[in-house]
Amino acid sequence: MSRGNYDGGGMGRHTDTERRREPQRVVLIIANAGTISERLIHALEGEFPSVVVEQVEHVGAALGVFSHPVSLILVDVTLLNEAEERSAELLLAHPQALTAVIEPHDQSLDASFIKVPESPLVRSVLPMNLRLDLWLSVIRLMLCGGEYLPPGLILRARKNGHSTALPSGNGGMSPRPRSDETRFAELTARELQILEMVSRGLQNKLIAAEFRLSEHTVKIHLHNIITKLGAHNRTEAAARFRSLKERH
Repeated sequence: MSRGNYDGGGMGRHTDTERRREPQRVVLIIANAGTISERLIHALEGEFPSVVVEQVEHVGAALGVFSHPVSLILVDVTLLNEAEERSAELLLAHPQALTAVIEPHDQSLDASFIKVPESPLVRSVLPMNLRLDLWLSVIRLMLCGGEYLPPGLILRARKNGHSTALPSGNGGMSPRPRSDETRFAELTARELQILEMVSRGLQNKLIAAEFRLSEHTVKIHLHNIITKLGAHNRTEAAARFRSLKERH
């Protein structure tokens, strides 16, 4: 299904020249109608002008030829077992596509999530309980080839003694090096806010005042940011943040 421009909160305002600059590609949803709301699909197509959203209700229909190459496949959790059984066919039909399982509710995917690192097909999990801007950021990450696993699911898996390694990729290959996009996707909204202010040169005292936090709390956030990004210090973390913004 193809839709017109989405104009909400500054998203989706792209010129015809920008549309022509990027090759068209498909985000393929394998799910019952309404699993991803019309509002979200409009927002997705508005934010990414080169993307056309197609939706099918069973795995067999996903094996067909679409109007453009498929870059991202989103599979409803209820169809995950069937998709896994036909993973070889899906990979052959759409060799460039990253596949993610849709997580409709925060608690619903725990059992399936445990299998993700060994999956021949699924590389990521798409939460549906995020704010729109964060949800689109996860989509952007996936369209760039990055992988995403919700932190809440990772923490629960660790508590239950399960492996939390990122998916090993198609065919059980070795994990790809974690990109900056993947690392930044692991930051919380507050951590991103603080990192943005650090990138502007603000010191801890001013950041603390802005968010009504103690300086000690800001330091803890910075420690977590630096650890998640694998940076050596706040200066390197800020530089990588600025570099990522410039690329996007």
